[in-house]
Amino acid sequence: MSIFIGKETRLVVQGITGRDGSFHSRQMMEYGTNVVAGVTPGKGGQTFEGEVPVFNTVAEAVEETGANTSVIYVPATLAAGALYEAADAGIALIVNSAFRSDAEQAALFAAHPDPTWVAPPGHSLHRCATELDLGPESAYGWLAANAGRFGFVQRYSWEAWHYGFTAGPPPCSTAGNEVGAGGGGDGALAGASLPAFVPAEFRVPIVRAATHWNVSPALLAGQLMAESGFDPYAGSPAGAQGIAQFIPSTASSYGLRDPFDPAEAIDAEAHLMSDLLRRFGSPQLALAAYNAGPAPVEACHCVPAIPETQAYVSRILALLGGAGALAVPSFEVRLVA
Repeated sequence: MSIFIGKETRLVVQGITGRDGSFHSRQMMEYGTNVVAGVTPGKGGQTFEGEVPVFNTVAEAVEETGANTSVIYVPATLAAGALYEAADAGIALIVNSAFRSDAEQAALFAAHPDPTWVAPPGHSLHRCATELDLGPESAYGWLAANAGRFGFVQRYSWEAWHYGFTAGPPPCSTAGNEVGAGGGGDGALAGASLPAFVPAEFRVPIVRAATHWNVSPALLAGQLMAESGFDPYAGSPAGAQGIAQFIPSTASSYGLRDPFDPAEAIDAEAHLMSDLLRRFGSPQLALAAYNAGPAPVEACHCVPAIPETQAYVSRILALLGGAGALAVPSFEVRLVA
């Protein structure tokens, strides 16, 4: 599905250097979207993909590039601030990626425990990746009149900005979950169903950890296969231990007391991968950093020329590709000229 905005659209991506922002920005640029700027606080002065300037604030991006439309890819807890920042900078149209994992929904509900405004975890339609929160207020009339043309309906009378996609299977239904099924956000490795090679005793711990840390369960499974072949007692000459092959210093920094406890180790693996995905913006680079450490990946922003690391990343991607767990998101908003 695409929403066509117009050739006058000049897009700024808020969160462009993050995991989801970088992935979707590349997709939009390849499609022909006029991405003129990105915003990530603290990373102003950088460029994305060698051509899109990155600014610290939306106001700076608007002043320098004339951006008039924003798409937001930030954690749910930061979304409201990003929306206000874009509106204050004079952005005419704001599109907010409204996917929230159950973990993010739990944190949001804990901060605002009013079910008339925030659904309890496990009940929000935002976990289905069918929802859009749209603004500014001047767009509400157009949305009410035209959303149906694109398969959307206004979900609640008191939320003029909240629209859900209804042209496909029912949200979060069995059929719906099989369409571009995803776990842990909407990155390039989004297979929610675990590959068949995962032993039965590890399936629940992997899914639980993936949900907790908002990471693809298929990605975690591919790592475990490459790291240890799902052997909870594996060891290496370099001192790596357990099913996820943690070295003692990394295990300690992630609170992993017993690397030979598979459930505990898988949770620590998911925690580490969540951090690496957020830091490097892609599954390939996160895998490389897990294997070689963050420094070599940071130095080149690539999979470093280390034979072991290159083989490691290639093996996991091949495992997931062969298992049908490499998925391109089937639901995107594309702003095109």
